[in-house]
Amino acid sequence: MRVYVPLTLPGLAEAHKAGELGPAPLTAYAVTPGLREWYVSDDIEELEYAALGRAAAASLRLLAEDAGAPRKRVVVAVDVDDKAAAAVPGVDEATLGQVTLAGAVRLSVAAAVHVDADDALGDVTAAAAALEAADAGDDDARFTVDGAEDHELLWFGVQEIQGLLK
Repeated sequence: MRVYVPLTLPGLAEAHKAGELGPAPLTAYAVTPGLREWYVSDDIEELEYAALGRAAAASLRLLAEDAGAPRKRVVVAVDVDDKAAAAVPGVDEATLGQVTLAGAVRLSVAAAVHVDADDALGDVTAAAAALEAADAGDDDARFTVDGAEDHELLWFGVQEIQGLLK
């Protein structure tokens, strides 16, 4: 099962130094039965893209909590055994596609790292600042948060992590 672990650049630096994503339990996103039902698609690539998007949104929330982190969303894609990931119960907006990993995951087995391009910085910065108001129902703030979602995350190999951290 492919899971998508949301991070920030400082979180990625910690994982790189430790050699693993952890400690457990880890929150990640994956193609869960709830995500399949919500997305109404049998195309696994579309479903995995939706799970990646959920992880990117979670990364934005991590950025909103850490004012000192560089304003780039970070998601690490990892393949784990199906039994290693437990779907979070419920199918509400907050937990859609969310899974919990019971153990740490070696970073060396990650399939990819996804990170915002430099041209997304302004929109991601604004979105992180607007997230609380968007959650409270402010339509203008929601529009600002959606602006970050318009940016595709770039794909990087695990061997490129050191360069991402400079």
